[in-house]
Amino acid sequence: MAQRQALASGTSLINGLPHHAPKAKRVIFLFMQGGVSHVDSFDYKERLFKDDQKIIDVADARSIAKTGKGATQRLMKPLWDFAQHGETGKWASNLFPNINQHVDDLCFLHGMHTEGVAHGPATLFMHTGTTNAVRPSMGAWVMHGLGSANENLPGFVTISPSLGNGGPRNYGNAFLPAVHQGTPLGRSGQPAKESSIKNLLNSTWTPEQQRRQHELLGTLNAGQAILGDTDVEAVLKSYELAWRMQNKAPDALDLTQESEATLKLYGIGDKATDNFGRQCLMARRMAEQGVRYIQVNYGDNSNNPAWDQHSNLPKHGDHAAAVDRPIAGLLSDLKQRGLLEDTIVWWGGEFGRTPYAEKNGTGRDHNPGGFTVWLAGGGVKAGYAHGATDELGHMAVDGKVHMHDLHATILDLLGLDHERLTFRHAGRDFRLTDVHGHVVREIIA
Repeated sequence: MAQRQALASGTSLINGLPHHAPKAKRVIFLFMQGGVSHVDSFDYKERLFKDDQKIIDVADARSIAKTGKGATQRLMKPLWDFAQHGETGKWASNLFPNINQHVDDLCFLHGMHTEGVAHGPATLFMHTGTTNAVRPSMGAWVMHGLGSANENLPGFVTISPSLGNGGPRNYGNAFLPAVHQGTPLGRSGQPAKESSIKNLLNSTWTPEQQRRQHELLGTLNAGQAILGDTDVEAVLKSYELAWRMQNKAPDALDLTQESEATLKLYGIGDKATDNFGRQCLMARRMAEQGVRYIQVNYGDNSNNPAWDQHSNLPKHGDHAAAVDRPIAGLLSDLKQRGLLEDTIVWWGGEFGRTPYAEKNGTGRDHNPGGFTVWLAGGGVKAGYAHGATDELGHMAVDGKVHMHDLHATILDLLGLDHERLTFRHAGRDFRLTDVHGHVVREIIA
């Protein structure tokens, strides 16, 4: 009876409690689909300028995957100039001039490495901790551990997700209860101003008619609830959430409530930045209203997404122009509202790019062996750089952080022990980090 009453009222059966005192309440993940070139942005390598065009032998990941041995490649210098920024004197290129103004708030992880040399496996690994199996996404694990902080909105939202390279699996629940899956707002390729939750409003019935229908369905559903059936429970909870969202979600997604100054801060209204600016502003509004895990996707639905410049590296400049100002605006906005201190902002792609030209051309290949991501807020050290790649920017050599380690660290900041955040399925306990991962204590403030 208690379960039926809970299902009818829409209350959670399990109140998510952290394993330890959290430093952060939520995550905003800015996913740069395709892999930004770290050696052209935040990982300064003097040798690339000095030895530009030099032919060297390297442990090329794609060549090793195909032939079992390395390859001979031509080094290519960065296409953007580097300079020192902020009080910390952080070296960064002018690819992201607006983000550079925030380097003293950022924590750079320069020793990142991951699994998968192709977009599909690496993207899936970044989201779910596996390159090919069906596993819950990170947002679903966070929901499993903590639950939602706002009963009127989804706890896990992904804005403009791609249909490729994992697609819905990147925000799916897999074998976790279905209630933990992510809610997509729009899709990649669709203008952000059209991104919303499908069928959110009922234009046919009056609010009173909808209320009466809701109460009747709640009574019928509670009577049909099957004890222990998580799929039925998730369906019933989704109906309850949908009812509450009709009153709350439209307001949360309404950017017209923002001031002109705020819209300008995010670059909304300017052609180059309008789309991603809207995505970032939606993320801030979601964060403000208690959404636990928010993913903001910059990419497309192709198999060669956004930042994937194999033969035309200058195209990086176009993508940077679209995201740089909105991301800087998001950081400024979160900070001035007091949200940055308990919000983890995670920026990065599924891997980096090589310091040499692919096939001696004008672009760079995939590089899972060494790359950069940055974090901000949420209990990480500000104005800090951890780890390093080699003198070419090819392989992580110092302060190495595997993607499993990054997952473990973000969970830890949220108050979750990655070794204890488990779910029993098919006879064994599963977790996001599988049997790997360690918390990178060095970056925690």
